[in-house]
Amino acid sequence: MPKTDPNSGGVRLECGGELTFSTVSAWEREAQQILKQVKAGDRVILDLSGCEKMDSAGVAFCLNLKRRIAQKDCLFEVLPPKGGQASEVLQVFRIKKPKAVEKEKEGFLERAGSLAYAFANACLEMLTLFVDTLYYTVKGAFSKKTPVRWAHVVEQMVRIGLESLGIIALLSFLVGLTVALQSAYQLRRFGANIYIADLLGVAMTREMGPLMTAILVAGRSGASIAAEISTMVITEEVDALRTMGIHPVRFLVVPRFLGATIMQPLLTVTSDLLGIMGGFVIAVFYLGLGINAFTKELIEALFIKDLLTGLVKSVAFAWIIVFVAAFRGFRVRGGAEGVGLATTASVVQAIFMVIAADAFFSLLFYFGD
Repeated sequence: MPKTDPNSGGVRLECGGELTFSTVSAWEREAQQILKQVKAGDRVILDLSGCEKMDSAGVAFCLNLKRRIAQKDCLFEVLPPKGGQASEVLQVFRIKKPKAVEKEKEGFLERAGSLAYAFANACLEMLTLFVDTLYYTVKGAFSKKTPVRWAHVVEQMVRIGLESLGIIALLSFLVGLTVALQSAYQLRRFGANIYIADLLGVAMTREMGPLMTAILVAGRSGASIAAEISTMVITEEVDALRTMGIHPVRFLVVPRFLGATIMQPLLTVTSDLLGIMGGFVIAVFYLGLGINAFTKELIEALFIKDLLTGLVKSVAFAWIIVFVAAFRGFRVRGGAEGVGLATTASVVQAIFMVIAADAFFSLLFYFGD
Protein backbone atom coordinates (compact mmCIF):
# COMPACT_ATOMS: atom_id res chain seq x y z
CA MET A 1 0.00 0.00 0.00
CA PRO A 2 1.29 3.52 -0.71
CA LYS A 3 1.98 5.51 2.42
CA THR A 4 3.73 8.71 3.42
CA ASP A 5 7.26 8.22 4.73
CA PRO A 6 8.01 11.00 7.29
CA ASN A 7 11.69 10.05 7.46
CA SER A 8 12.33 10.56 3.78
CA GLY A 9 9.69 13.18 3.11
CA GLY A 10 8.22 11.14 0.29
CA VAL A 11 5.72 8.47 -0.66
CA ARG A 12 6.63 4.81 -0.24
CA LEU A 13 5.20 1.87 -2.16
CA GLU A 14 6.03 -1.42 -0.46
CA CYS A 15 5.94 -4.40 -2.84
CA GLY A 16 6.29 -7.55 -0.77
CA GLY A 17 5.83 -11.16 -1.63
CA GLU A 18 5.61 -11.81 -5.38
CA LEU A 19 5.81 -9.23 -8.17
CA THR A 20 4.86 -11.41 -11.11
CA PHE A 21 2.45 -11.49 -14.02
CA SER A 22 -0.40 -12.70 -11.81
CA THR A 23 0.03 -9.96 -9.16
CA VAL A 24 1.31 -6.99 -11.14
CA SER A 25 -2.19 -5.70 -11.93
CA ALA A 26 -2.88 -5.19 -8.21
CA TRP A 27 0.39 -3.30 -7.77
CA GLU A 28 -0.50 -1.20 -10.82
CA ARG A 29 -3.62 0.04 -9.01
CA GLU A 30 -1.47 1.03 -6.05
CA ALA A 31 0.90 2.85 -8.40
CA GLN A 32 -2.03 4.79 -9.88
CA GLN A 33 -2.84 6.14 -6.41
CA ILE A 34 0.76 7.31 -6.02
CA LEU A 35 0.70 9.10 -9.34
CA LYS A 36 -2.43 10.98 -8.24
CA GLN A 37 -0.84 12.07 -4.94
CA VAL A 38 2.62 13.21 -6.00
CA LYS A 39 3.57 16.51 -7.53
CA ALA A 40 6.74 17.94 -9.01
CA GLY A 41 9.70 17.69 -6.65
CA ASP A 42 8.25 14.90 -4.47
CA ARG A 43 10.22 11.80 -3.62
CA VAL A 44 8.81 8.37 -4.45
CA ILE A 45 10.34 5.23 -2.92
CA LEU A 46 9.70 1.80 -4.40
CA ASP A 47 10.41 -0.58 -1.52
CA LEU A 48 11.25 -4.04 -2.86
CA SER A 49 13.07 -5.24 0.25
CA GLY A 50 10.27 -7.70 1.00
CA CYS A 51 9.94 -8.95 -2.59
CA GLU A 52 10.75 -12.64 -2.85
CA LYS A 53 9.93 -13.43 -6.47
CA MET A 54 9.88 -11.35 -9.64
CA ASP A 55 9.52 -12.08 -13.35
CA SER A 56 9.76 -9.99 -16.53
CA ALA A 57 6.28 -8.54 -15.94
CA GLY A 58 7.45 -7.26 -12.55
CA VAL A 59 10.55 -5.66 -14.04
CA ALA A 60 8.40 -4.05 -16.74
CA PHE A 61 6.11 -2.68 -14.02
CA CYS A 62 9.08 -1.16 -12.15
CA LEU A 63 10.56 0.41 -15.27
CA ASN A 64 7.20 1.81 -16.36
CA LEU A 65 6.62 3.28 -12.91
CA LYS A 66 10.07 4.85 -12.99
CA ARG A 67 9.34 6.44 -16.38
CA ARG A 68 5.95 7.84 -15.35
CA ILE A 69 7.31 9.31 -12.12
CA ALA A 70 10.18 10.91 -14.02
CA GLN A 71 7.64 12.57 -16.32
CA LYS A 72 6.12 14.24 -13.25
CA ASP A 73 9.56 15.65 -12.31
CA CYS A 74 9.65 13.59 -9.12
CA LEU A 75 12.61 11.89 -7.47
CA PHE A 76 12.56 8.10 -7.73
CA GLU A 77 14.38 5.70 -5.46
CA VAL A 78 14.40 1.89 -5.37
CA LEU A 79 15.12 -0.18 -2.28
CA PRO A 80 16.31 -3.44 -3.82
CA PRO A 81 15.37 -6.95 -2.71
CA LYS A 82 17.55 -8.45 0.00
CA GLY A 83 18.40 -11.51 -2.05
CA GLY A 84 17.12 -14.40 -4.07
CA GLN A 85 15.65 -14.45 -7.55
CA ALA A 86 14.15 -10.95 -7.36
CA SER A 87 17.54 -9.46 -6.58
CA GLU A 88 19.04 -11.05 -9.68
CA VAL A 89 16.18 -10.02 -11.97
CA LEU A 90 16.27 -6.40 -10.84
CA GLN A 91 19.89 -5.86 -11.89
CA VAL A 92 18.46 -3.88 -14.81
CA PHE A 93 18.12 -0.92 -12.40
CA ARG A 94 21.84 -0.92 -11.76
CA ILE A 95 22.90 -0.82 -15.41
CA LYS A 96 24.20 2.59 -16.31
CA LYS A 97 24.20 3.94 -19.78
CA PRO A 98 27.77 4.14 -21.03
CA LYS A 99 29.06 7.55 -21.83
CA ALA A 100 28.98 8.35 -25.49
CA VAL A 101 32.41 8.15 -26.99
CA GLU A 102 33.24 11.29 -28.84
CA LYS A 103 33.78 10.54 -32.47
CA GLU A 104 37.03 11.82 -33.78
CA LYS A 105 36.72 14.38 -36.49
CA GLU A 106 37.38 12.99 -39.92
CA GLY A 107 40.31 14.42 -41.76
CA PHE A 108 40.15 15.86 -45.26
CA LEU A 109 41.46 12.71 -46.92
CA GLU A 110 39.06 10.54 -44.92
CA ARG A 111 36.07 12.67 -45.94
CA ALA A 112 37.22 12.71 -49.53
CA GLY A 113 37.61 8.95 -49.49
CA SER A 114 34.12 8.46 -48.03
CA LEU A 115 32.58 10.73 -50.66
CA ALA A 116 34.50 9.01 -53.44
CA TYR A 117 33.39 5.59 -52.21
CA ALA A 118 29.74 6.70 -51.96
CA PHE A 119 29.91 8.22 -55.44
CA ALA A 120 31.47 5.08 -56.93
CA ASN A 121 28.86 2.92 -55.23
CA ALA A 122 26.04 5.12 -56.59
CA CYS A 123 27.51 4.97 -60.09
CA LEU A 124 27.70 1.18 -59.86
CA GLU A 125 24.05 0.98 -58.79
CA MET A 126 23.02 3.30 -61.63
CA LEU A 127 24.99 1.22 -64.14
CA THR A 128 23.37 -1.96 -62.81
CA LEU A 129 19.93 -0.39 -63.19
CA PHE A 130 20.76 0.71 -66.75
CA VAL A 131 22.02 -2.74 -67.77
CA ASP A 132 19.05 -4.51 -66.17
CA THR A 133 16.61 -2.23 -67.95
CA LEU A 134 18.20 -2.76 -71.35
CA TYR A 135 18.40 -6.51 -70.72
CA TYR A 136 14.74 -6.92 -69.79
CA THR A 137 13.67 -4.58 -72.59
CA VAL A 138 15.48 -6.60 -75.27
CA LYS A 139 14.51 -9.90 -73.66
CA GLY A 140 10.87 -8.88 -73.40
CA ALA A 141 10.73 -7.93 -77.06
CA PHE A 142 11.63 -11.49 -78.12
CA SER A 143 10.45 -13.62 -75.20
CA LYS A 144 7.01 -15.19 -75.00
CA LYS A 145 7.46 -16.20 -71.37
CA THR A 146 8.25 -12.71 -70.03
CA PRO A 147 7.08 -10.28 -72.75
CA VAL A 148 7.03 -6.53 -72.45
CA ARG A 149 3.77 -5.37 -70.89
CA TRP A 150 2.64 -3.23 -73.79
CA ALA A 151 -0.61 -2.23 -72.08
CA HIS A 152 1.43 -0.61 -69.32
CA VAL A 153 3.77 0.94 -71.90
CA VAL A 154 0.79 2.61 -73.57
CA GLU A 155 -0.41 3.78 -70.16
CA GLN A 156 2.98 5.36 -69.49
CA MET A 157 2.99 6.94 -72.95
CA VAL A 158 -0.30 8.63 -72.10
CA ARG A 159 0.92 9.79 -68.69
CA ILE A 160 4.35 10.96 -69.85
CA GLY A 161 3.42 12.24 -73.29
CA LEU A 162 -0.23 13.08 -73.78
CA GLU A 163 -0.80 14.54 -70.32
CA SER A 164 2.34 16.70 -70.66
CA LEU A 165 1.48 17.95 -74.14
CA GLY A 166 -0.57 20.96 -73.08
CA ILE A 167 1.96 22.56 -70.74
CA ILE A 168 4.86 21.86 -73.12
CA ALA A 169 3.02 23.34 -76.10
CA LEU A 170 2.00 26.47 -74.21
CA LEU A 171 5.42 27.16 -72.73
CA SER A 172 7.21 26.45 -76.01
CA PHE A 173 4.97 28.90 -77.84
CA LEU A 174 5.55 31.58 -75.20
CA VAL A 175 9.31 31.02 -75.12
CA GLY A 176 9.53 31.16 -78.94
CA LEU A 177 7.49 34.34 -78.94
CA THR A 178 9.67 35.89 -76.22
CA VAL A 179 12.97 34.96 -77.89
CA ALA A 180 11.75 36.33 -81.20
CA LEU A 181 10.56 39.54 -79.58
CA GLN A 182 13.88 40.11 -77.81
CA SER A 183 15.86 39.33 -80.98
CA ALA A 184 13.65 41.46 -83.24
CA TYR A 185 14.79 44.68 -81.62
CA GLN A 186 18.43 44.04 -82.51
CA LEU A 187 17.70 42.65 -85.96
CA ARG A 188 15.65 45.70 -86.96
CA ARG A 189 18.59 47.99 -86.20
CA PHE A 190 20.66 46.27 -88.87
CA GLY A 191 17.87 45.57 -91.34
CA ALA A 192 18.23 41.84 -90.81
CA ASN A 193 14.61 41.05 -90.03
CA ILE A 194 14.59 38.01 -92.26
CA TYR A 195 17.23 36.24 -90.18
CA ILE A 196 14.82 35.81 -87.32
CA ALA A 197 13.66 32.64 -89.10
CA ASP A 198 17.22 31.28 -89.07
CA LEU A 199 17.67 32.13 -85.39
CA LEU A 200 14.41 30.54 -84.27
CA GLY A 201 14.71 27.45 -86.46
CA VAL A 202 18.22 26.49 -85.36
CA ALA A 203 17.77 27.51 -81.69
CA MET A 204 14.51 25.62 -81.22
CA THR A 205 15.43 22.41 -83.02
CA ARG A 206 18.98 22.10 -81.67
CA GLU A 207 18.78 23.48 -78.15
CA MET A 208 15.67 25.03 -76.70
CA GLY A 209 13.10 22.50 -77.85
CA PRO A 210 14.84 19.39 -76.43
CA LEU A 211 16.03 21.18 -73.29
CA MET A 212 12.71 22.78 -72.36
CA THR A 213 10.85 19.54 -72.97
CA ALA A 214 13.29 17.54 -70.84
CA ILE A 215 13.11 20.01 -67.93
CA LEU A 216 9.31 19.98 -67.95
CA VAL A 217 9.14 16.19 -68.19
CA ALA A 218 11.70 15.84 -65.38
CA GLY A 219 9.65 18.10 -63.13
CA ARG A 220 6.37 16.44 -63.96
CA SER A 221 6.83 12.80 -64.98
CA GLY A 222 10.24 12.24 -63.36
CA ALA A 223 8.88 13.31 -59.98
CA SER A 224 5.88 11.03 -60.48
CA ILE A 225 8.06 8.01 -61.28
CA ALA A 226 10.30 8.59 -58.27
CA ALA A 227 7.31 9.05 -55.94
CA GLU A 228 5.55 5.91 -57.20
CA ILE A 229 8.58 3.64 -56.92
CA SER A 230 9.72 5.02 -53.57
CA THR A 231 6.21 4.59 -52.15
CA MET A 232 6.20 0.98 -53.33
CA VAL A 233 9.56 0.44 -51.64
CA ILE A 234 8.32 1.94 -48.35
CA THR A 235 5.12 -0.13 -48.40
CA GLU A 236 7.17 -3.27 -49.24
CA GLU A 237 5.39 -3.83 -52.56
CA VAL A 238 8.77 -4.14 -54.27
CA ASP A 239 9.73 -6.88 -51.80
CA ALA A 240 6.44 -8.59 -52.60
CA LEU A 241 7.34 -8.56 -56.30
CA ARG A 242 10.68 -10.20 -55.55
CA THR A 243 8.92 -12.80 -53.39
CA MET A 244 6.65 -13.66 -56.33
CA GLY A 245 9.69 -14.05 -58.60
CA ILE A 246 9.07 -10.81 -60.53
CA HIS A 247 12.08 -8.57 -61.06
CA PRO A 248 11.17 -4.98 -60.03
CA VAL A 249 13.10 -3.49 -62.95
CA ARG A 250 11.16 -5.54 -65.49
CA PHE A 251 7.84 -4.76 -63.84
CA LEU A 252 8.32 -1.08 -62.94
CA VAL A 253 11.14 0.48 -64.96
CA VAL A 254 10.85 -1.09 -68.42
CA PRO A 255 7.33 0.24 -69.21
CA ARG A 256 8.33 3.74 -68.11
CA PHE A 257 11.60 3.48 -70.01
CA LEU A 258 9.85 2.55 -73.26
CA GLY A 259 7.09 5.09 -72.75
CA ALA A 260 9.55 7.94 -72.22
CA THR A 261 11.80 6.80 -75.09
CA ILE A 262 8.87 6.86 -77.53
CA MET A 263 7.15 10.03 -76.33
CA GLN A 264 10.11 12.33 -75.60
CA PRO A 265 11.09 12.82 -79.29
CA LEU A 266 7.44 13.43 -80.20
CA LEU A 267 7.12 16.03 -77.45
CA THR A 268 10.37 17.61 -78.63
CA VAL A 269 9.08 17.94 -82.21
CA THR A 270 5.90 19.52 -80.87
CA SER A 271 7.97 21.95 -78.80
CA ASP A 272 10.05 22.85 -81.88
CA LEU A 273 6.96 23.56 -83.98
CA LEU A 274 5.19 25.60 -81.31
CA GLY A 275 8.33 27.61 -80.55
CA ILE A 276 8.82 28.43 -84.21
CA MET A 277 5.15 29.34 -84.46
CA GLY A 278 5.55 31.79 -81.58
CA GLY A 279 8.46 33.42 -83.41
CA PHE A 280 6.42 33.42 -86.60
CA VAL A 281 3.77 35.58 -84.91
CA ILE A 282 6.39 38.20 -83.99
CA ALA A 283 7.99 38.05 -87.45
CA VAL A 284 4.72 38.67 -89.24
CA PHE A 285 2.99 41.17 -86.93
CA TYR A 286 5.99 43.04 -85.50
CA LEU A 287 8.71 42.83 -88.12
CA GLY A 288 6.30 42.86 -91.06
CA LEU A 289 7.72 39.79 -92.78
CA GLY A 290 5.57 37.91 -95.25
CA ILE A 291 4.49 34.35 -94.61
CA ASN A 292 6.21 33.09 -97.75
CA ALA A 293 9.46 34.93 -96.98
CA PHE A 294 9.59 33.56 -93.42
CA THR A 295 8.80 30.01 -94.53
CA LYS A 296 11.35 30.08 -97.36
CA GLU A 297 14.13 31.42 -95.12
CA LEU A 298 13.30 28.84 -92.42
CA ILE A 299 13.49 25.95 -94.89
CA GLU A 300 16.82 27.19 -96.26
CA ALA A 301 18.28 27.64 -92.77
CA LEU A 302 17.30 24.25 -91.37
CA PHE A 303 19.01 20.99 -92.22
CA ILE A 304 18.09 17.42 -91.39
CA LYS A 305 21.08 17.34 -89.07
CA ASP A 306 19.57 20.09 -86.92
CA LEU A 307 16.40 18.10 -86.36
CA LEU A 308 18.30 14.84 -85.77
CA THR A 309 20.55 16.58 -83.25
CA GLY A 310 17.53 17.57 -81.19
CA LEU A 311 15.98 14.12 -81.45
CA VAL A 312 19.17 12.38 -80.30
CA LYS A 313 19.32 14.73 -77.35
CA SER A 314 15.67 14.10 -76.52
CA VAL A 315 16.18 10.32 -76.33
CA ALA A 316 19.25 10.76 -74.11
CA PHE A 317 17.34 13.17 -71.87
CA ALA A 318 14.44 10.70 -71.59
CA TRP A 319 16.81 7.97 -70.43
CA ILE A 320 18.41 10.29 -67.89
CA ILE A 321 15.03 11.27 -66.44
CA VAL A 322 13.77 7.69 -66.12
CA PHE A 323 16.96 6.21 -64.70
CA VAL A 324 17.49 9.01 -62.19
CA ALA A 325 13.88 8.79 -61.02
CA ALA A 326 14.00 4.98 -60.71
CA PHE A 327 17.42 5.11 -59.02
CA ARG A 328 16.19 7.56 -56.39
CA GLY A 329 12.99 5.63 -55.94
CA PHE A 330 14.73 2.32 -55.23
CA ARG A 331 17.22 3.93 -52.80
CA VAL A 332 14.57 5.60 -50.63
CA ARG A 333 14.89 5.25 -46.85
CA GLY A 334 12.42 6.11 -44.09
CA GLY A 335 8.72 6.87 -44.43
CA ALA A 336 6.77 9.72 -45.97
CA GLU A 337 9.68 12.09 -45.43
CA GLY A 338 11.95 9.74 -47.37
CA VAL A 339 9.52 9.72 -50.29
CA GLY A 340 9.53 13.52 -50.37
CA LEU A 341 13.32 13.68 -50.24
CA ALA A 342 13.64 11.06 -53.00
CA THR A 343 11.21 12.96 -55.23
CA THR A 344 12.98 16.27 -54.68
CA ALA A 345 16.42 14.73 -55.27
CA SER A 346 15.12 13.07 -58.43
CA VAL A 347 13.95 16.33 -59.98
CA VAL A 348 17.05 18.31 -59.01
CA GLN A 349 19.49 15.63 -60.12
CA ALA A 350 17.63 14.93 -63.38
CA ILE A 351 17.57 18.62 -64.37
CA PHE A 352 21.26 18.99 -63.51
CA MET A 353 22.24 15.92 -65.53
CA VAL A 354 20.04 17.00 -68.46
CA ILE A 355 21.75 20.39 -68.64
CA ALA A 356 25.19 18.78 -68.27
CA ALA A 357 24.35 16.28 -71.04
CA ASP A 358 23.08 19.12 -73.23
CA ALA A 359 26.40 20.92 -72.84
CA PHE A 360 28.26 17.72 -73.72
CA PHE A 361 26.16 17.09 -76.84
CA SER A 362 26.52 20.72 -77.91
CA LEU A 363 30.30 20.45 -77.78
CA LEU A 364 30.20 17.06 -79.49
CA PHE A 365 28.04 18.22 -82.39
CA TYR A 366 29.84 21.56 -82.62
CA PHE A 367 33.24 19.97 -83.15
CA GLY A 368 31.61 17.40 -85.40
CA ASP A 369 30.47 20.09 -87.85
